[in-house]
Amino acid sequence: MVVVYWLSFLLFVYSISFVAKKIAQPSFTEWIIVCFMLFVGSIIPTGFLLSGLDLTAQTFAWIIGTYIALGIHYVLWSYLNKGQPSYSIRSIAKQRIETLKAWTKELSPYLKTIFIIMFGTIAVIAVTNLILVLFTVPNEWDSMTGHLNRAIRYIQRGTMAHFGGTNWNMDTYPKSLTTIQIYSYLISGKIENAFKLIHHASYYITLVAVFGIAQRIGRNLSASFFCALAYGMFLNFLMQAVTTETDIVLTAYLSCLLYFLFTYYSTRNNKYLYLSGLAFGVVFGHKITFALLMPSVFVIMIYTVFLAPDLKVFFNRFIKLAIAIFIAVLIYTLPTGYVKNIMVFGHPIGPPTALKHQSVERFGSLSNLFEQGSRNVVRYTYEFCNLDGIRNAQWGYDLNTVIRKPLVVLEDKLHMRLDEETEFAIVPFAFQRRFDNFNANPFWGVIGFALILPLIFLVLIRVFRSRVHWFLALAFCLHFAAISYSAVYDPFKGRYFIETGIFGVLFLLLLFSHHRLSILKPRRNIWKGYVLIIVSLACVSAVMSVYLNIRCLPIAAYGYKSALNTERIKLQTFARPDITKAYETFDSIVPKDATVALATINDDFEYPLYGEDLTRKLISINPFEQGLRPIPKDADYLFYAKSVINDTSRIKSLPSDIRLGSDTTLTNVAVRGEDYYLRKLK
Repeated sequence: MVVVYWLSFLLFVYSISFVAKKIAQPSFTEWIIVCFMLFVGSIIPTGFLLSGLDLTAQTFAWIIGTYIALGIHYVLWSYLNKGQPSYSIRSIAKQRIETLKAWTKELSPYLKTIFIIMFGTIAVIAVTNLILVLFTVPNEWDSMTGHLNRAIRYIQRGTMAHFGGTNWNMDTYPKSLTTIQIYSYLISGKIENAFKLIHHASYYITLVAVFGIAQRIGRNLSASFFCALAYGMFLNFLMQAVTTETDIVLTAYLSCLLYFLFTYYSTRNNKYLYLSGLAFGVVFGHKITFALLMPSVFVIMIYTVFLAPDLKVFFNRFIKLAIAIFIAVLIYTLPTGYVKNIMVFGHPIGPPTALKHQSVERFGSLSNLFEQGSRNVVRYTYEFCNLDGIRNAQWGYDLNTVIRKPLVVLEDKLHMRLDEETEFAIVPFAFQRRFDNFNANPFWGVIGFALILPLIFLVLIRVFRSRVHWFLALAFCLHFAAISYSAVYDPFKGRYFIETGIFGVLFLLLLFSHHRLSILKPRRNIWKGYVLIIVSLACVSAVMSVYLNIRCLPIAAYGYKSALNTERIKLQTFARPDITKAYETFDSIVPKDATVALATINDDFEYPLYGEDLTRKLISINPFEQGLRPIPKDADYLFYAKSVINDTSRIKSLPSDIRLGSDTTLTNVAVRGEDYYLRKLK
């Protein structure tokens, strides 16, 4: 049966490539981007429909549903894009290969050196990350508590309907990504690492889209490759390529949206307005943090769509884009869970407790919002100015400390109280963050603060004039401000800035197009040398970020074994080492097909409890803020945290309950684990 699943998947991918040719112009880049949008655009609504029919766990229902959805896309786009010329992808690929050969021959020795370094680095990273994707289990915090945890629970229940999970994300987080994860898992024959398919693909789709956007803006092959390769080495972005975190997928959707907008600007073909609407609906349905990007996206829309020669043209464009967005929102955004959250919690995001933890509400008054938000702007700017990746090694850490001293002295002289004001922060700001924080959540690295940020600033104040880049600078600033003023300080926000990076990386085009910055002109040895040094350091930091990422080490380092050789539960509980022994004991006692009642808390890792084959059935009896429920009759075991079940709870602890062995003395952890117990019920 698994062979049938794989064949149907390959046929689905081939069908997508066929439909994409009916939409995309004869461009290899655009064809890949459209294929990606058709892939997610067919799976997501299918998932919503199957959930309503209680068929979430039925693989053949997914196969039939995705083919029907793709067929609807074929009919729709055949109507919207009449007269599309036929072409062969093979011939397009051959033409591009010939173009690349000619391009490499024309490169100067200086540019050849830069591109050899960059392509070589990306190649090493690509191979390493692929190995990690294929042969290491997921172990990200949010996936262990929410994202993957609920994907398996939805499969077990046969629907994605609200059920009352222990972690609030299990019910309230948008479900569009989960539909893709469930489809990938089922169609692969229940291969666990298929959960990472959409995330790993998003890395490369984003690079293709950045290349395409750069081509639309600059029309320079060298500049476009430079932007795409540079973005591929943005540290948090490349590290998410091996995870099941959600921001990298949001970045891929955003990059596709921007590609369609800039391509409309270049071609004035209405189909790109419709494709922009599709991408807008998909990205908004993916994650509510897209709301922080909407002002920036609107600025790009002004430049690419709304700046028109007269009102008639403006309204014509506006109506087409608005209708496309409206229809896409109905299909891809509203069913993802926002409406249900309003019905259940009274808010599209979730319950009040979760909102108050990290939202603008924490700031209180408007004056305090301005004060603390402004402080966050400076804090995040300081975060950018680090040798991330390089400081994973002691020599890099020492070097980073030295070059940051002037910034620390400046903050002290200006009395900004960045590290002294701790009330409005998830984790207080520190000039030297915890190793596990900057190791797992770096920002852009040296290419960000040494090259891109200065270019943005100089364009913004009109030292360097470029109309498109001024709009990009404004978009960048709006998203930076949105992150800073929308919530209290959080050092893990580095992951949000990978989206800001889509706007920022395009400033590297100026190195090839602006007469005062061009590295194509002869001489300018000092400037060219500086760019080469920054690029080289960026490549070193990228490799060091991947190879010294303690969450998923490809090689042994820091006293840890390689993730490729680490036991499953030990790797999955890496962020919670105090509970590793307890989970290993649980796994050794409880049969793989057992039904387990869970009396756990919001922060508890539940995903490892499903077992290696993800076959245990878990039932939450302490749903978020709903109180402890009775133990289900069909449960074989009770797994509980001592803080939930004790002598004062509705369910009493028993002397015969097995203490699983949590290390309650361990203190150097982000969040201390619970003291876990196991009870055999049958």
